[in-house]
Amino acid sequence: MNLSQLKPPKGQKHKNQRIGQGMGSGRGKFSGRGAKGAKSISGYSRMRGFEGGQMPLHRRLPKRGFTNIFRKEFSIVNLGHLNSLEGDTFDPGKLLELKLIRKLKDGLKVLGSGELKRAIHVKAHLFSESALEKIKAAGGTAEVIGGIKAPSRAVKPEKVRVRNTAPKPVAPKAVEAPPAEAPEAGAAAKEEKKSKKGAAEKGAEKASKPKQAKPSGKTSNKEEK
Repeated sequence: MNLSQLKPPKGQKHKNQRIGQGMGSGRGKFSGRGAKGAKSISGYSRMRGFEGGQMPLHRRLPKRGFTNIFRKEFSIVNLGHLNSLEGDTFDPGKLLELKLIRKLKDGLKVLGSGELKRAIHVKAHLFSESALEKIKAAGGTAEVIGGIKAPSRAVKPEKVRVRNTAPKPVAPKAVEAPPAEAPEAGAAAKEEKKSKKGAAEKGAEKASKPKQAKPSGKTSNKEEK
């Protein structure tokens, strides 16, 4: 036995694994060091449609149409199917038993496709015009059932504001009587008006009369001589 002959047992030592050798080396992209940022937290999941931060495809494409939340779906039955069934009276319950319809949905609607060769009595929530004509022509009757299922979201009635077009009543205005003048004040006012009129007439007369020229002193002396 020699020290050079000593060897470790099988499986005690492992070959050193080289990291950073690409995706096929066994250590992958991050070489065993993990990721940074949001990916380093447990429970990370990438959002559906995420494209690395750029605008995703489902937002780049235009939107078309809309979903009508008040839409109603009816179970449809044609007169041709009713003609082939046994019996003279049909209603939603009987059609469910005969497995002609699977679900009632919002109601039963009868359409007029096909031929009706016998008189039948049909109960349904809705009838098309052609179906009514064919049932009556064959001598049958059509009975409309009430109670169509209401939509999940009821429509609130709009509040209509009615304007009052009638004229507003106008209160009569009180007419104030002129203050009664004292007899003395009335007489004094009349005298003032007369004096003003007289002064105005005198001024007009003065303006209308022409001024007469005065004779000079030389001519008067000659006449005296």
